[in-house]
Amino acid sequence: MLGLMINHTELKELEYLIKRELDEIIFDLDDSRIDNMVKDAMKERYKVLFQLLRRVASEKECMRYIPKKTQNE
Repeated sequence: MLGLMINHTELKELEYLIKRELDEIIFDLDDSRIDNMVKDAMKERYKVLFQLLRRVASEKECMRYIPKKTQNE
């Protein structure tokens, strides 16, 4: 386990960066031009980023980004 000491401003910046990255992945997952293998990698990245978001954001903020289950999961 690792620890990280950050101030409130840095916490908000981390939250913002993670949210923007999650939004970008959500947008790209709807793009039909992207190969399914790439989308699978994006879904794995989404899961990791969501776990990070859960550590820095409130429960209310995380609700919007809860991963949706797909048929093949």
